[in-house]
Amino acid sequence: MAKNVSFAGRVFRWIRNLVVVFFVFTIAWTLLAGFIPVLLTPLMVIRSVEAVTEGRSPKNSKDWVSIEHISPHLVQAVIASEDNLFMEHNGFSLDDMKKAWEHNKKGKRIRGGSTISQQTAKNVFLWNKRSYVRKGLEAYFTVLIELFWSKKRIMEVYLNVIEMGDGIYGAQAAAMEYFGKDASELTRRQAAAIAVCLPNPRKYTPVNPSSYIRRRTASIVSLMDKLPAPDFIKEGK
Repeated sequence: MAKNVSFAGRVFRWIRNLVVVFFVFTIAWTLLAGFIPVLLTPLMVIRSVEAVTEGRSPKNSKDWVSIEHISPHLVQAVIASEDNLFMEHNGFSLDDMKKAWEHNKKGKRIRGGSTISQQTAKNVFLWNKRSYVRKGLEAYFTVLIELFWSKKRIMEVYLNVIEMGDGIYGAQAAAMEYFGKDASELTRRQAAAIAVCLPNPRKYTPVNPSSYIRRRTASIVSLMDKLPAPDFIKEGK
């Protein structure tokens, strides 16, 4: 019996230490990512491996820029397209998740219910394949970035790491690839065209867009006029 108790105690201590290491590591990782440019993400690695296994040369077009060098139009466009309540919620939008659930039950085009904060957590720390484990970790990292990062930092990271095309990551790379200009120079319509392609950036393109993308772009441009600009844009924070 003593041996069993001793073994159980060792297992408990091992699990406890593992949990402590997990929390210390992930919190430290989140704090560090809140201050330095995020130049590599799991998705970038996954896409490169996929390219190699398919016999293609990996493409990783990215160029980190501060949010001050990204057009405010693009900030407004992604909020209008992806997360209308970005400045109001604490990382999760139960209303959007409910709407996505109801929509997807009808068997139509799959709609995600993730906020920009959730997408940022997934893009920076996790992989892209859907699973309950990933969604659980995504929720955990979303809580961390909402706790330790400002909304401005979340948006800055989001716009620098989000996949915006095949091998294209971030606003600067997308602006140069599609329009031959810096991200700071994007017009309202160009910003909206990029934003509406984000749900499936390897299928849709803002250049020579389909009729669906053109309609969505016009809709987002109209919605941008109705949404208040984030404080960090209005106040230059």
